[in-house]
Amino acid sequence: MTTVPRTNFEESPAAQLGAEQAPLVWAAGVSLGALILYILTLAPTTQFWDASEYIAATHALGIPHAPGNPFFILVAHVWGLLPLAADYGKRINILAAVTSAVTAGLWFLIGERMLRSIVANITWRRVAAVAGALVGATVFTVWNQSVANEKVYTLSVLSIALVLWLTLHWGDQPSASRRDNFVVLIVYLLALSATNHLMGLLAGPAVLAYVIMTDWRALTRPRFLAAAVLVAVVGLSVNLFIPVRAHLDPYMNQGGATTWPAFRAVMTREQFGKPSVFANPMYPPGPENPGHTPILYGQQLLNYVQYFSWQFGHDWSLGVQLILTVVFAFIGLAGARRQWRADRRGAVMMIVLMTTLTFALVFYLNFKWGYSQRFTEPAGASLEHEVRERDYFFIASFAAFAVWIGMGLATLAQAPPLARRGWRFAAPVFLLALIPLIGNHLTASRAGETLARDYARDILRSVDPYAIVITSGDNDTFPLWHAQEVEGIRRDVSVMVLSLANLNWYLSQLQQRPAARFDTTQAVAWQRGKAWPYPTAPWMSHYYLTARDTLPEYVLLERAMAGKVGPIEMTFDPRVMGRPYLDRSDLVVLQIIKDEIGRRPIYFSTSTGSYPDQLGLAPYLVEEGLVRRLEPAPVVASDSIKAVRGGGFVNIPRTQTLAFNVYEGGKAAARHRARGWVDAPSQNSLFGYAFMYDTLEAVLKAAAPALAAQAAHMRDAILANTTYGRITAGGD
Repeated sequence: MTTVPRTNFEESPAAQLGAEQAPLVWAAGVSLGALILYILTLAPTTQFWDASEYIAATHALGIPHAPGNPFFILVAHVWGLLPLAADYGKRINILAAVTSAVTAGLWFLIGERMLRSIVANITWRRVAAVAGALVGATVFTVWNQSVANEKVYTLSVLSIALVLWLTLHWGDQPSASRRDNFVVLIVYLLALSATNHLMGLLAGPAVLAYVIMTDWRALTRPRFLAAAVLVAVVGLSVNLFIPVRAHLDPYMNQGGATTWPAFRAVMTREQFGKPSVFANPMYPPGPENPGHTPILYGQQLLNYVQYFSWQFGHDWSLGVQLILTVVFAFIGLAGARRQWRADRRGAVMMIVLMTTLTFALVFYLNFKWGYSQRFTEPAGASLEHEVRERDYFFIASFAAFAVWIGMGLATLAQAPPLARRGWRFAAPVFLLALIPLIGNHLTASRAGETLARDYARDILRSVDPYAIVITSGDNDTFPLWHAQEVEGIRRDVSVMVLSLANLNWYLSQLQQRPAARFDTTQAVAWQRGKAWPYPTAPWMSHYYLTARDTLPEYVLLERAMAGKVGPIEMTFDPRVMGRPYLDRSDLVVLQIIKDEIGRRPIYFSTSTGSYPDQLGLAPYLVEEGLVRRLEPAPVVASDSIKAVRGGGFVNIPRTQTLAFNVYEGGKAAARHRARGWVDAPSQNSLFGYAFMYDTLEAVLKAAAPALAAQAAHMRDAILANTTYGRITAGGD
């Protein structure tokens, strides 16, 4: 019988686990390779969702949405001063790439250290660790979040990996000379990471388990306890940036944390009204709420499994993704089993970590049904799904599981049929680590993606100077903030987002901030050579001028009611609105119309959909490109203003000029994408362009057939990127 050579694969004695020096050069190579990959697939500018908000907040040294993420803002603001790219958004995207690349190197170090109990041969142990780190760097969510600074999570994952590696390093010190300073440093890093995002604290239970199994007395020594409390307070003190900066009223000052109650509201995310972890988030709070039932928790775990299934071959069909999910889950669990047999202490650390990052996190987050989960509500209920995919919350889980995958690949390579014939036959096993790199390179990449930036520029260039633009939510608002704060485009335009218009601090800030002066160098053709009066009055003449002068939370509508708001006659019909009340955001819109119509141009972004029509404003609206202008009198059709299918009015010359001569986003939306628009929840921004070109194709067909054909081509190219276009074309 052939004997397996001890020089290739064997378990090392436990006493030797920490004896070797960490392979820092290899780790640097892993980080460099990951960085090159991320730079090659990097987003060239801002993106949709929270990316624009965070980049604008970073530029202004401001405060984004709760909990404010002060550590990230400070780090990113300093980083943004580096001349790494002409586009400021790209500079901050590079920060995401760098943090994730460094994290890949740390996962390699963690994997290599844990593999010492499994693979004795230094070279092949490091190859196995590289394989695990490669998988962790190229799984879909990690890669996709590393090429655009959409959130603060890449910095959180870096802190998790750093804390775990420092914990292992502390545990490897001889017990006689082991010092508590590493544990104190770990406590400090955990506290500091919490000021970036609470995700950083998720490493805490794993660290605690490892420290207890190594030397539990270290946690009871008075000097350590005193030092730990001190450094925790110092780390958490970064949160004081929020009230200090809020008093200076930066461009972005979400939460207005100038008082202790306001600061506390920011830190506790009060404005989001997150339900209890023991409640069902799809039902109102109260005794009728069915609670966080096992069935609901099971559905939430299935949502996690759905996201896990995206990680290894997101470019490919669902069937292939399912096969790869089973394969990589088996490899990872095989690695976990092997670690349990070889290194119980390290295995406990990883098990606690993965349990925290999956089962515990799923329960704590307590999401509604996932955006694309195929669940329907029970009869008579009206239950909402999440407004977008939430896979980014589990980014640390997917990255950490790859450490087990590296161990699993080493385990497969050590299987007798391969190990018996030597490493030359075992080596191809590690090529499995290339599958996520190949299978995600289309959908994870954001190279060339400029639509969010272009969309914002197009909206702002659509409107007259000193206009008020009413938007709907994140994707039609945050890019505008980015364009105004970072790029300096049309700062004279005032943007009001309906999703925040129920909050006192937001309305107060809108009232108190004067509009910037119109920069005539940014004027389009029809804005030149005219005098545009600068608005000297606040948005609303009556409300929010004093602390006592506030709008009510809502006004009940027992039946359809007609009335006048300024010169505009409106009817509020609960059946049309779909609800028997006007909430504060509706009242704000009505007050703005009453005070500003005829004084300042008022527009609704077309992304607000039927909202202004539900308020009874349809007869007063004229579509101009991606916005709808509110007129003080009912619109009358003319040579330039046409009534189109659906009953709305469109300013054809203005829309034509915008679509073909001004807008940059049409071409960006129509750009061919091999897998279409990856993030389906944000594709409404593409539909705005598609509907505009569809209208132009219809009205220009007789008078300008060449332009009509161009519009039809743009419409079809844009729709081909959407789920609608892919379904009609028979795509998956």
